[in-house]
Amino acid sequence: MADPDVTYARLNPDFGERFQPLRRELDLGTFGLNLITMRPRARGRIHAHERQHEVYIVLEGRLTLILEGTERVLGPWEAARVGPTVRRQLVNAGRERLILLAIGAAGEHQGRDGRAWTSWNERGEGRAPQDIPQPEDLAGS
Repeated sequence: MADPDVTYARLNPDFGERFQPLRRELDLGTFGLNLITMRPRARGRIHAHERQHEVYIVLEGRLTLILEGTERVLGPWEAARVGPTVRRQLVNAGRERLILLAIGAAGEHQGRDGRAWTSWNERGEGRAPQDIPQPEDLAGS
């Protein structure tokens, strides 16, 4: 049976290009998603957006994020959100490769629209996730 409305992608930092366009691979229509791999000493364009906010999440290496000429360095598992009109440049000033996720969106967040169930056997419309307790962890280690 095919998965209903589900797509998959393998993140590949050795893609051979700076950008792996995950938005297309995952058939996303509501936000952009790219895996960016930058070789040592590489710099991206200075750019801004009309409406799109961007979030950068560092997975490996160190990102020098230049915002309107001011530098901020982010390491692994750190993130930054940059508003649309802020000019920014992504730089790998280090000697190791840099891998990050770039997420972009321009719409307003719609709030909680999730539904939850207590088991796979439960049917119906579900309830608000905060009304369902977290399930117990799996046994063993």
